[in-house]
Amino acid sequence: MQPGFPERAFAIRRATARLCLRLGWAPLHEVALPNGRRADILALRPDGCFACIEVKSGPRDFLTDLKWQDYREFADELFFAVDIDFPQDLLPAETGLIVAAGLEAELLRDAPSHPLAGARRRALLHRFALLAAGRLAMLEDPGGVADMRAALRVE
Repeated sequence: MQPGFPERAFAIRRATARLCLRLGWAPLHEVALPNGRRADILALRPDGCFACIEVKSGPRDFLTDLKWQDYREFADELFFAVDIDFPQDLLPAETGLIVAAGLEAELLRDAPSHPLAGARRRALLHRFALLAAGRLAMLEDPGGVADMRAALRVE
């Protein structure tokens, strides 16, 4: 039996996050961006650049979700992460490609670079740090994080 949408998306995301860690990137899941979109994975690279990785569980997921171009303005590089069964010719050539199989993923195509402006990078780095620190704090004190979440919504 084939796994459903949520299971496939979770497996791709997990394998992609492991790839990010192997590459020395710090992946953060489900990052709300200032334009109202939510990045499946926003990864901070050792060079201070951001890679946005959009997880697609199948062709229908890709074909019905045309908002992926909205992520470009908040990342230096944009990637799609799919599983091994995904028809890769559907994906735009101007994005990077990560393919997941089981617990592993491989970077098959680098993404073209479109560097962020300095002010935007700084603001995104600040947002990334607050979100990551908040998630870590939630592990230690789930009840104490509500104030920080409220503050992030105000920004």
